Amino acid sequence: MSMTVALLLLTFIIFIVYIFKGGNMMIGFFVMALLWTVIGRISLHTAVNDIFSQSVLDYGATIVQIVFGSWFGRVLVDSGIAASISRAAAKFGRGRIMLTAIAVVLVTAVIFSSAYGAGSVLAVGVIILPILLELGMPKQVALTTFLLSVGSTLYINLVLFKQIQGFFPKADYAGSYLIFAGTAVAVQLIAIVIYLLINQHKFTPEQAELNRIEFKLDQGGEQAVEKVVNPISWLVPLVPVVLSIAFQMPAVPALTIAGLLAMLLTGEFTRGYDRFQNFLDNSIKRGVGDISGLIMFLLVLMMFQGAAKANAAAFVPLFEAIVPHSTLVLALALGILAPLALARGPLMVFGAGAATVAVLSGLNIFPDSVLLPLLYVPTVMAMSTDITQSWNVWGMGYLDVKPNELIKNGVPVMWVVTIINEVLVWFIIGK
Repeated sequence: MSMTVALLLLTFIIFIVYIFKGGNMMIGFFVMALLWTVIGRISLHTAVNDIFSQSVLDYGATIVQIVFGSWFGRVLVDSGIAASISRAAAKFGRGRIMLTAIAVVLVTAVIFSSAYGAGSVLAVGVIILPILLELGMPKQVALTTFLLSVGSTLYINLVLFKQIQGFFPKADYAGSYLIFAGTAVAVQLIAIVIYLLINQHKFTPEQAELNRIEFKLDQGGEQAVEKVVNPISWLVPLVPVVLSIAFQMPAVPALTIAGLLAMLLTGEFTRGYDRFQNFLDNSIKRGVGDISGLIMFLLVLMMFQGAAKANAAAFVPLFEAIVPHSTLVLALALGILAPLALARGPLMVFGAGAATVAVLSGLNIFPDSVLLPLLYVPTVMAMSTDITQSWNVWGMGYLDVKPNELIKNGVPVMWVVTIINEVLVWFIIGK
């Protein structure tokens, strides 16, 4: 192993330790981009023009799609659609705890099949979590159920797919990927239902009363505010997905049509121009504000991705010796090692896994159509249970759940789901 590769690996290990200790991700990736540029002896011209400029500019189209996705998520919340769907599910199952819980899980999954971003998760969470607590769920189970439900449909979420597609530009949101994605969603939803069934003995009237006292559920608040909307609007969260799959419509027009349809069906269009303008302005400001930090993080991440790609050739001899050439073996290995995606580790594409992605791509052993879902799966595991994920951190604070409690409840479930879904990648796409 050359001195260059040894130094790159050393800085990579230091970076992982830095992340585990709670270091700032954006600063860390920027420093790593600089270090890998210097250690790799990349020319000044390449560094300035490719790594710190073109790699960022090339991600611009994806950023636009993220912005529209966050705006659409905010429209679903501010128009009252998200709250209306959630409360309808709760009323539908009233008196039947498991039926209500499953209905709420499905509603959350539907919402986040197209909505995306920490702001959307927080806004929906203050509606969903009180419903789960009212059912008598311990707060640890309620939080885990909600977060796993948010993560369940991220496989078909256009906004997240476009983010990850930035690493694998030759992969398509079509064909075998959609077959895999739909199956992966079903696997995670079934796992959540099994998790609820295992824990249903804990859903008691006594626990419900304790929840009402601890979280003041009878005193109103944001979760008590409800706007009456046309039930037809409940289908709006599915519109971007349907338009993309059925008509191969790009994300931006699909999200725009869905957002305008949401405003039309909830009366925001028909209550005067000033009201419509105010609603639109506020939804844009809040939607973009929700992801302002994410945007800068992703752009800096692209700088590191550029540096990692520039150094990928140096890793080829090492990784050719250890990376299996069998898709099944690689899928099983990634499934078994999936917890390495936690804490933004080497299997999380928006963390230290950016380097893993760059090296695997540089080896040219597997096509993008296979690599994308293989790395997508552990990333969804992290987004569902990682205690450093922004909306998971919010959820732990909101319900006063300790990090080890989320790990104990969520990681075992998602580990099994991840192994199953990795095998599905091989069976459906890479066989």
